[in-house]
Amino acid sequence: MGISRRQWLSGVGSLCTVGLVSGRAGATTRHRDHGSRDSGVETVASGLEVPWGVEFGPDGTLYFTERPGRVNRLRPDGSVDTLAEFPDTRAIGEGGLLGLALSPAFPASRAMYLYQTYEDDGIKNRIIRCHLEDGSLLRGDVIFDDIPGASTHDGGRLAFGPDGKLYVTCGDAQERTKAQDPQTLHGAILRLDPDGSVPADNPFGTAVFSYGHRNPEGLAFHPETGELYSTEHGPDTDDEVNLIQQGHNYGWPEVTGPSDDPRFTDPLVSYTPTIAPASAEFYRGAFYFGNLAGKHLRCITFADDHRTVRTDEALFADEFGRIRSVVARAASLYFTTSNRDSRGSPASDDDRILRWTPRACRCNEGKRSWRPPVRRDTDGGRPFPDDTLTRSPLSER
Repeated sequence: MGISRRQWLSGVGSLCTVGLVSGRAGATTRHRDHGSRDSGVETVASGLEVPWGVEFGPDGTLYFTERPGRVNRLRPDGSVDTLAEFPDTRAIGEGGLLGLALSPAFPASRAMYLYQTYEDDGIKNRIIRCHLEDGSLLRGDVIFDDIPGASTHDGGRLAFGPDGKLYVTCGDAQERTKAQDPQTLHGAILRLDPDGSVPADNPFGTAVFSYGHRNPEGLAFHPETGELYSTEHGPDTDDEVNLIQQGHNYGWPEVTGPSDDPRFTDPLVSYTPTIAPASAEFYRGAFYFGNLAGKHLRCITFADDHRTVRTDEALFADEFGRIRSVVARAASLYFTTSNRDSRGSPASDDDRILRWTPRACRCNEGKRSWRPPVRRDTDGGRPFPDDTLTRSPLSER
């Protein structure tokens, strides 16, 4: 697939000023609840609408998107400001204003990267590089576009790696067979230079770094090894945690879960029944991710090889509803609810950003038994269901 990059000229205004964005009551400034939540979790922001991409700046400011098309910041004092709205966002199904990543040179560069669903002869996704300047968010260039999009399976997570490259998750956009073609962007994890160009050492001469994915939504780099881990939505079986390696094929749709086929790289762990993992973060030696259908925060610890699962625990099960994004800051772990995404049962203060400051990692308290995931191959005796036929298209569950 050819790579399309271009300058984007906005007809709706390129400068969005803090406190001047309108469109809903309470959109520009919201304040945290200073009381504590259940299980020692404190609400730091509420009244949000599907917060998705999250990242802390060096000064403790949390920048985050809301899927309908807003970029916000949560200040250390607890106030939330809307920095910008993107009215050309196509917030359909699982699409919208999704991932957010700050430049590795932030705050010197003031660059912020966003993953946006848009419409141009069909649903597509693109990456926009914006700039913070004097308290305002300047909308800049589209550095990479024509990423396949659909009402489901849009991927959307952005993360800079220790190599300074931008990594991007792309779903199969409901065209499952294309995930096996590394010359397309369907069902792939991309690796880009910060200007959107393709690094010369990418494995296929394109933006594709790995392929054979269904709908990956979490990315996290191991703090010691620098290796990339991802979480991925399966169909009706085998949600996955994968160790992402350059040029590897992760099997979708030929296999889901582990396989005996040497063409495919097995997950580190898979989950049946499915839990809809939606993020990834390393914190205090453990690997965490939010779960939408599972309605919990997952905590995994690995053995010394950083591949073998040692413990695996569900935290806060059914306490906060659907949990999406997770991000660490100092001694605390922050996570977002996703109860207003049309698939949850929102409370009056949803959606929320929650802060958990544990005394110790609960998943390290003793060793829980863990069994390898059950193999399910399309070539074997128990094929996985065709999700396009047996499931609702609301595939994040």
